Amino acid sequence: MDMKEQITDALGLAPCIDPKQLPALTLAYLGDTIYDLYARTLLAFGTDGTVHALHIESTKLVCAKGQAEAFFRIQPSLDEEELAAFKRGRNAHSATVPKNANVQDYRVATGFEALLGYLYCLGRDARIGELMNIAFGRGEQDGIS
Repeated sequence: MDMKEQITDALGLAPCIDPKQLPALTLAYLGDTIYDLYARTLLAFGTDGTVHALHIESTKLVCAKGQAEAFFRIQPSLDEEELAAFKRGRNAHSATVPKNANVQDYRVATGFEALLGYLYCLGRDARIGELMNIAFGRGEQDGIS
């Protein structure tokens, strides 16, 4: 059972509909949480430090600039379907852009988040793990998936 099925079962929800039917920004909303969970897990289990130090490090990873950098690391590994999910999210227009992010990084980050949300809805947890290893510059032997 994949993570999405476990969560929807636990909450008594219907399974995720076809991700192509969900708005791109809804996929990005889900994907942001997936990325945040991986980043915080990597920091919590992969480094020593106070909770404050972990928070400081996580803010460097979980921001538009950090997510855009992560996307550019995984980009060569994406197939056409994954690139299409990214582009759909990147091209979605949000009403606002955070004041501490530039528009290009924000759009790339939104596309990256939409890709993760898309893979999550499809139940492709192993693929998300592969991409997160690349995004965080880790080899498969160091996997966090």
